[in-house]
Amino acid sequence: MKSENRMPKREKKYKERTTDEVISKDLMTIPNAISFIRILMITPFVALFISKMYIPAAIIILMSGLSDCVDGYIARRFHQESELGKILDPLADKLTLIAVGVCLIFIEPFVLPLMVIMVLKDILMLIGGTIVIQKGVIPPKSVWYGKVSTALFYVSVVVIVSMTILNIKNELVSLILLAVTAAFMIFSLVKYAFMFFNIMREVKESEEKKTLKASVTE
Repeated sequence: MKSENRMPKREKKYKERTTDEVISKDLMTIPNAISFIRILMITPFVALFISKMYIPAAIIILMSGLSDCVDGYIARRFHQESELGKILDPLADKLTLIAVGVCLIFIEPFVLPLMVIMVLKDILMLIGGTIVIQKGVIPPKSVWYGKVSTALFYVSVVVIVSMTILNIKNELVSLILLAVTAAFMIFSLVKYAFMFFNIMREVKESEEKKTLKASVTE
């Protein structure tokens, strides 16, 4: 007699779902609306920063960061987590991060190497995400190492730029901050690369099973 307590089948780590289905179902949620607003906030931030109105620009970035925390809380508390949100929220993060980084380069060129690493990382992640989506798979949500690397970037640029504005010269501190942040960004990229290859492997296995099943039924 077969045992009734069978081991559960291994669950897939990704969802096969078309982009059209995700957008039409998940567009109208509060967290997604907040993410859209965060993207729109980038324009006034850049305008204020260029006008050397640094305090209002900083307030906008602070509001963007706080709203990012709020939208995550609302999504979890009211069960409004969505597949679109998994794409839109990190997109808002990345666009804001790039805008901040580019603006800060004009104050402190020392930030440029870190900005280059961050942009290369995001470009590679964007390419990987595009490939995954083309396979009919929604990329997984951001994980802790991605969030930590983002936080380290903000801390590093704020400290370095603040030192520059206050005319405090300490290249050792700046170098340590940049080195630690760059190292963690590279670490995050490697971890995301492993995640990408695992997803692609599971997609390949799924496609092979479907092909085999189709050939059997024929």
